[in-house]
Amino acid sequence: MHTVLNHPLLEHRLSLMRDIATPPKLFRELVNEITVFLAYEALGDIKMREIAIETPVAKTVGRRVDEPRIILVPILRAGMGMLDAMLHVLPYAKVGVLGMQRDETTAEPIPYYAKVPPAKNGEELAIVIDPMLATGGSASDAVAQLKKLGYKRIKFLNIISAPEGIAKFEKDHPDVGVFTAAKDERLNSHYYIVPGLGDAGDRIFGTL
Repeated sequence: MHTVLNHPLLEHRLSLMRDIATPPKLFRELVNEITVFLAYEALGDIKMREIAIETPVAKTVGRRVDEPRIILVPILRAGMGMLDAMLHVLPYAKVGVLGMQRDETTAEPIPYYAKVPPAKNGEELAIVIDPMLATGGSASDAVAQLKKLGYKRIKFLNIISAPEGIAKFEKDHPDVGVFTAAKDERLNSHYYIVPGLGDAGDRIFGTL
């Protein structure tokens, strides 16, 4: 399932992100703000439990998150730009990381680092974060690694997707929900998303 968010405030931020003149500081802030939008949408079905509470006025029943183990998994390096916002929303979450480098000739992912705690009972919720879903190779490989570690509940959050990446990811992992802020036109001959926003990692870390 692929969910594309639709909101004027989100579109406003996306237009600023795409602008080549947007400096790294503002770009990072926009990544954080858009990530909160994505988290809000993606976590609508999170497990809850009822608890008794007492307000200054009366006793009542409230609801709190009842997810004993949530793992945030940024794909290095660009995914780190979304991590602070996710930890703001889910401060009790654990963090694992997956490092992947794209082969610039074939666009295939090359894994080079993995530090993710294995699932204990299959009830854990793993949330993969990466700003761009271009060819779909890195995202698909990341989810495949998580499944090998025993994760059964997985979501993938990204900011901009290409149709080619969506098609590959849904073919490889039809059981994983994908949440994106924008679905763009296509990939170019260099496997960059069009119109896109360039290289998200370079723009987050100012390494253009």
